This record gives sequence, C-alpha cells and structure tokens, in this order.
Amino acid sequence: MPFYEHVYLARQDLAPAQVESITEAFTKVVADNGGEVKGTEYWGLRNIAYRIAKNRKAHYVLLNIEAPAAAVQELERQVGLNEDVIRYQTIRVEALETGPSAMMKKSDRGDRAERGERGERGDRGGRGERAPRAPRVEEGAW
Repeated sequence: MPFYEHVYLARQDLAPAQVESITEAFTKVVADNGGEVKGTEYWGLRNIAYRIAKNRKAHYVLLNIEAPAAAVQELERQVGLNEDVIRYQTIRVEALETGPSAMMKKSDRGDRAERGERGERGDRGGRGERAPRAPRVEEGAW
C-alpha cells in the first residue's frame, strides 16, 4: 500500500484535547477504509504566515498513513467537512519517516541559545551599542 503524510491545521480557539479527538476521528476514518495510521505528531499551536479565516495561529498535526487511495480520498472528504480544520495537505511519499519529523527536531535551534549564553548580544537585550550622537547645534552658535 502507498504511504502518505497528511498535515492539517485546526482553529486556534480549540483546546489541545479537542484537537486530539479530531485526530482520533480521522484515524478511525482511515482504519474503517482499510488503511492504518502509522504515527501522529502534534506540532502545537503555531503562528501561521498569513491570516486564514480570521485566525493568526493554528494547531498543526501530522499523520503518517499507509492506506489505499480510496481511504485517503475519504479522509480528505471528512477533513473538508470538518469546520474546525482550516487547511490540510496530503502528500504521497516513498517511505514514512521512522524518527521525529523536521518540525520536532530542535538541533538547529541550539545555535541560538549558545549565542545568547556567550554574550554576543551585549547588555542591551540584543540591540547592541548605539552610535554616539552628533553634537547638538544651538541657535546663535554660528
């Protein structure tokens, strides 16, 4: 059976427990149609690049799926009918990732913490030192 990665964005005003119940419902849809969800990842509440239906943030969820095409079509139909989902995307892949996805890896973010620890940002909270001001010229000084 083919492999798919399905990512959906849920509304920002939902609780994480509600997002989990939506994920379970989508998992059941796949299972009922002869497929299997191999793994899920909740990426959390994140900012989105632009407003979608008055939402500035969204809950991101990834589903790794092994299922026939008919099961994925039914999943997309159910996702499209759900009012809590604002965007979704399904991509067919050659193989599913066994470890955490790139969104869950924090190895590339370690560089930022080290920079702050070394004190390269200075005492001014990252703004650096200001250039000295030019002397003020008062009236009548010419």
